[in-house]
Amino acid sequence: MASLVDVHTHVYLPRYASWLRSRSIAPRILVNEAGEERLLILENETSAGRPVGPSYWDRNAKLSFMDQHGIDISVVSFANPWLDFLSPLDAKSLAHDLNTDLEEYCATSPTLSFSSIKRIYGLGLLPLVPGISISSVLEAVSQIAKAPHLKGLIMGTKGLGKGLDDDTLDPVWQAIEDNGLVVFLHPHYGVDSSAWGEKENGHVLPLALGFPFETTTAITRFILSGAFDRFPSIKILLAHSGGTLPQLSSRLASCIDHDPIVASRLKHDARFYLGKLWFDAVAYGPEELAFVSEIISRAGRYESGTSNTKAIADRKEGSKRMLFGTDHPFFPPLSSSEKWKSVVENLEAIESVSGWGEVEKEGVSAGNALGFFSIQ
Repeated sequence: MASLVDVHTHVYLPRYASWLRSRSIAPRILVNEAGEERLLILENETSAGRPVGPSYWDRNAKLSFMDQHGIDISVVSFANPWLDFLSPLDAKSLAHDLNTDLEEYCATSPTLSFSSIKRIYGLGLLPLVPGISISSVLEAVSQIAKAPHLKGLIMGTKGLGKGLDDDTLDPVWQAIEDNGLVVFLHPHYGVDSSAWGEKENGHVLPLALGFPFETTTAITRFILSGAFDRFPSIKILLAHSGGTLPQLSSRLASCIDHDPIVASRLKHDARFYLGKLWFDAVAYGPEELAFVSEIISRAGRYESGTSNTKAIADRKEGSKRMLFGTDHPFFPPLSSSEKWKSVVENLEAIESVSGWGEVEKEGVSAGNALGFFSIQ
């Protein structure tokens, strides 16, 4: 079987890139004074955007990256900001076309040399914009479910504009659960930029802190809404090792217990629900991976009615819900001959986690993902 599966790797397919080039405000692709294309995701973005090129949409470039780093299979997803900037009519149309494009991109990809398994699978997207009908969103769920090489969908944190705890989304969660699709929850907006102050620090604060805080807030609202009690089998993968949720989960549980509004809302202690989640291993350090793994592994202790009083479960159990990712094609090396640090550092982190044996390392590198996405 495959020895390395990348679950956090993005594309902007040609149809989407064309939309971005046609725009005069962010998000857009512009040409700078040097004649280079730049991707401007948010207005007033530092450095007037990021270099953008074939790695974002050319499948051969993706395969070349995979070959360079020994990646057997990639589960690609559309990069942010997805369809957030479109009208309901345009979002519905573009979602349909992009999901069709992505299925073709994956279906015509090569197979592994030792198997009939494709080297590329995909995560589609939903037309989640304010004002769209739920029936239109459900049509997209159905389209993705019927596509043989799409294993789920990527989703931002805004939902239909009111967040992931919006009760209007319940039919969408139900359809996703019924079809066994994976939801890859990924940030885009960060947090209030005024928190970063006036000193120029490039992308560091928005990406290192803003993205994880956004993810943490979104999934916490989802948990507080009782969604996991209503949809106990839904499969959610969190980007960037779950943001700050693992670190703050006990504080969250304590705040819930002492709040009269939410104290009786959930069936279980908040820490139980972390065991429902899956986490990419995009953390860049073995200590961070070990910590997240331990937090996941203790979840069963917090199920209502359990008699399990074990202080901390074996972190090997937590490793079963962690999957390798690269965040490609963002943050490229300065030289085309170099290996990408996002690959090297994340692989080194997996290899160096104290207490993980070969079984756990192989699981995080590939086996967990093959099972999670039903790739066989």
